[in-house]
Amino acid sequence: MIELDLSAQIAEVRATFADIRAVADVDRLRADIERLSEEAGAPDLWDDPEKAQQVTSALSHRQAELTRLNGIEQRLDDLEVLVELANSEGDDESAEEARNELQELQKTVGDLEVQTLLDGEYDERPAVVTIRAGAGGVDAADFAEMLLRMYLRWAEQHGYSAQVMDTSYAEEAGIKSATFEVDAPYAFGTLSVEAGTHRLVRMSPFNSAGKRQTSFAAVEVIPLMEEAQEVDIPETDIRVDVFRSSGPGGQSVNTTDSAVRITHLPTGIVVSMQNEKSQIQNRAAAMRVLQSRLLLLQREAEAAAKKELAGNITASWGDQMRSYVLAPYQMVKDLRTEHEVNNPQAVFDGDLDGFIAAGIRWRKQKPVG
Repeated sequence: MIELDLSAQIAEVRATFADIRAVADVDRLRADIERLSEEAGAPDLWDDPEKAQQVTSALSHRQAELTRLNGIEQRLDDLEVLVELANSEGDDESAEEARNELQELQKTVGDLEVQTLLDGEYDERPAVVTIRAGAGGVDAADFAEMLLRMYLRWAEQHGYSAQVMDTSYAEEAGIKSATFEVDAPYAFGTLSVEAGTHRLVRMSPFNSAGKRQTSFAAVEVIPLMEEAQEVDIPETDIRVDVFRSSGPGGQSVNTTDSAVRITHLPTGIVVSMQNEKSQIQNRAAAMRVLQSRLLLLQREAEAAAKKELAGNITASWGDQMRSYVLAPYQMVKDLRTEHEVNNPQAVFDGDLDGFIAAGIRWRKQKPVG
């Protein structure tokens, strides 16, 4: 048996991981966990449920990050032991296991390396994603629903908390729009590269002649800010409408007017929420998203960089960032990074990591301005 030598590859992974640990600042992580644990153990914590949720969520995220870093370090140590075992005993099975583990570690550390590029002001925040059907009629509405499922599947596969906050169903099929929140470490920084116009080309299931149809959907991603952070919204600046939550085909989800639509009169921003059962909860959720949108506008005005984060997305020809082609060939291609795959079904099932990683690296390397 030829001696198994993975020392160079393992050393390379260790060097990359050492840089990641330095950026993650493990000492700061431990200090944060200690502080948040004390806050979480306070007897009056749940007197303010919203603050309690913020504390426990932050604690959970930091504990998960530290556990992941410690787990990778342990796996690297175990891999070196496995290589020694394979060589000392001439064990082909252990050698194959070591090669497979090295490949998995290379991918895991590579994914973490991408996360270290997320150093923007809002990158650590939860994300609020809005999908809107664009040009293309019924196909566009159906495409918007496909994208909603795609992102929810991606979140599910990663164990991230994802909650649909509002859905506006189209009359024939699909959705006009949907808004959902992803609460996970670096959710905004990760998903912000998905913002833009997505294009679908396929043989339309809604066209009796079976013609090829091109349709569009817009994806907007904003960071979810802590409630009332730096934004005061006078009651005179908003109009609040209540209505019944509804599902596909206009069927009522409940029999009370619990859904809430808030219009910010000075800017025209409209936020709707219908996920919660009570009108009070929906109003609180809508106000939080409205505050996030207004804070972005405020920051963008100060920085003279309007729409830098959420983007000005028209969902039509001319500003596409990704194409999903189902006919006459099968391909999904990001037009910014040139990253492409030939399995659209896997992508629609949530396999987005390659596109997201390529997008984050592209954004970091893109010349300013």
